[in-house]
Amino acid sequence: MPEISTAERAGVGSDGRPRPTEDHVALLDHAVLVLDGATSPSPDLPPGGWYAGLLVDQLAGELHERPREDLGEALAGAISAVAREHRLEPGNSPSSTVSVVRWDESEVEALVLADSPVVAFGRFGTDVVSDDRLMSLRDGGFLQTGADVRRRRNAEDGFWVAEADPAAAHKAVRRSWPREDVDAVLIATDGVAIGVDEYHLFGWPEVLRLAKTEGPDAVLDAVRAAEHEDPHAVRWPRAKRHDDQVLVLADFAG
Repeated sequence: MPEISTAERAGVGSDGRPRPTEDHVALLDHAVLVLDGATSPSPDLPPGGWYAGLLVDQLAGELHERPREDLGEALAGAISAVAREHRLEPGNSPSSTVSVVRWDESEVEALVLADSPVVAFGRFGTDVVSDDRLMSLRDGGFLQTGADVRRRRNAEDGFWVAEADPAAAHKAVRRSWPREDVDAVLIATDGVAIGVDEYHLFGWPEVLRLAKTEGPDAVLDAVRAAEHEDPHAVRWPRAKRHDDQVLVLADFAG
């Protein structure tokens, strides 16, 4: 089993006020699950953090009972179960990213749905497993309003995220590596990945070195320090001054 270390930190809401984190982590004996509840596009919907908490528990249960089940099938089943129990309707429900890393004696697998990347390091170099459909739409100016988000969410011309439609699970980005080739894996929510992708504070190899030598919290500190230097989001335009943050390091090399 790899050595697992984690760091978590709550951000602020779109109003700038502190509120509970909407990121959720589950550690199993053969997998790590990281979910980031999305800010709901309508005040009439439950918060994304509520949904992410339900889904991470359901998915963890699925993988505990059936540890070798296909990850896409397990996620689809979890989405269906939560939607059924809470009467959630596709297109009018809260949503969440999903990132999963699972391992056995021969293989390490990754599944990424929406914008919380998995980054693997090993004999193959650095392999970033990311779902850039949401970022591409944001950068292209296609998600200006809540109506834009609802229309593009879980649509062929849009982006895919865990919500109430289990079909989204089969749109996830997947990767696998031989276990013997993997040294370490990082899982990051976008509140951490932004330090690489947009702030350009460091690359993923530097994130790994910092997480291994000083701990994952040091990476979160670096991102927050940059945001404190740009409190009004002038240098780096963003919806929130500080987003929720999760970083998980799975060290397979010991």
